[in-house]
Amino acid sequence: MAILHTMIRVKDIQKSLEFYTKLFSLEVDSKRRLEDCWLYFLTDKETGMQIELTYNDETPKDGYNIGNGFGHIAFSLRSLDEFTKKLNENGYEYLYEPFDLNGKGSMIAFVKDPDGYEIELIEKVNW
Repeated sequence: MAILHTMIRVKDIQKSLEFYTKLFSLEVDSKRRLEDCWLYFLTDKETGMQIELTYNDETPKDGYNIGNGFGHIAFSLRSLDEFTKKLNENGYEYLYEPFDLNGKGSMIAFVKDPDGYEIELIEKVNW
């Protein structure tokens, strides 16, 4: 058994596609039409993991209520410094600036996507 993807509903598909493709280098692998929505599958070519962005025909005006059960999606990366440059170049900001997670050099930070989903970024000490 393997995890294939995580699905999140988005209010503005163009903003979400830009966010995930520019910041995380995910590639749109496929796009499918269902009766009431479009599904966009974005793939991490390094791992094969996917995020499914669901864009419903009838989207709430104020977006979706994320609720208190969802926490975050996590990405590992080689350099938070490089990510910070990409973040700034694309006009985004950190929710929580990079900090040392455990005193051993592993750094983490958080950003929010256009719909308010939190994304954890983890720069591990040993690659």
